[in-house]
Amino acid sequence: MTDAVARDPGLQPERTALAWSRTSFAVAINALLVLREGLISGTTSLVAASVVLFAGAATILAVGWRRRRALAVAAAPLPLPLPMAWTVLGATLLACAAATWSILVSTPW
Repeated sequence: MTDAVARDPGLQPERTALAWSRTSFAVAINALLVLREGLISGTTSLVAASVVLFAGAATILAVGWRRRRALAVAAAPLPLPLPMAWTVLGATLLACAAATWSILVSTPW
């Protein structure tokens, strides 16, 4: 039964890298949208939020790169360290909050 579920270490690092890249790209797109809205509306806090989001996107990309390298040399699946997971979760939630905030700021009530 062990042979039936043999791990293919060649594909997991690539899938992991793609997933981290997609997440980083999504956060970066949110940062661009928030930056655009901040520049159009003249809201300095939105511009500052976009800078934080760009930093979060870069962090997520760096974590993904490090994770890919760790998985490529590991003989067995490695769990994601908890601080990395919390960092990515925080950056993703920040992107969602900033995007929602920019929508609320730009919507004429």
